[in-house]
Amino acid sequence: MANCAEVRRMLNIKNLDAGYGGTRVLRGVSISVEDAEIVGIIGANGAGKTTLLKTLAGLLKPTSGELTYNNVNLNKLSPYELVELGISLVTEGGGGIFTNMSVIDNLYVASYSGRSRKQREELFKMVFELFPRIKERINQKAGTLSGGERKMLKIAMGLLTRPNLLMLDEPSQGLAPMLTAEVYEKIVEIHSRYNLGILLVEQNLYQSLDVAKRAYVLENGRIVLEGSSKTLLETPSVREKYLGIEQAS
Repeated sequence: MANCAEVRRMLNIKNLDAGYGGTRVLRGVSISVEDAEIVGIIGANGAGKTTLLKTLAGLLKPTSGELTYNNVNLNKLSPYELVELGISLVTEGGGGIFTNMSVIDNLYVASYSGRSRKQREELFKMVFELFPRIKERINQKAGTLSGGERKMLKIAMGLLTRPNLLMLDEPSQGLAPMLTAEVYEKIVEIHSRYNLGILLVEQNLYQSLDVAKRAYVLENGRIVLEGSSKTLLETPSVREKYLGIEQAS
């Protein structure tokens, strides 16, 4: 993972177009994430948030635009090559874990990359300190975990790839408010402990902007607003659309 001695890293996306088959979902998207910065992407369902993360993780290929990370061109790299560069995606919903395998076997799979294998013992110790409940359940099948425990397992698996940039897709999805707060506490702890860059995709405006330094608003595949989290929370159109707060006339 990143530390103060490493060179500064940055993700740059310029004029990205991407989609599925002949359907264009992302249109001219440009964003950036600096090393050790938390950046939010907010938007409603269907805005293109997950498509953006899948493209950055190599699961979808861009149709046009430029993607670079630490000056390395990402456009044609495979998902495995992106993991080796230090980019990790934690997917939304129930995907991303092997439900019929034990928790410990899921962790072994996640730590299989060349970046991780030599430090597996140290990495396991790290995630068990962060997520003690995961350690308590290492012999259970992952499919028997609660929703909150599955979310923590997925984040732990993302961390086992030793990322410099951790991408989180809807980490609060399907969780009760108390569990959402707990997951976000872990996100803040991960960032402060390990100095990671984090790209955080969320519908939960308050949660994401509370931890992100700045954010982008994605609508219909386009970036329509960007700025500091404080500025976006005070923007009337954002407050009305995403919080249901109408401005007094």
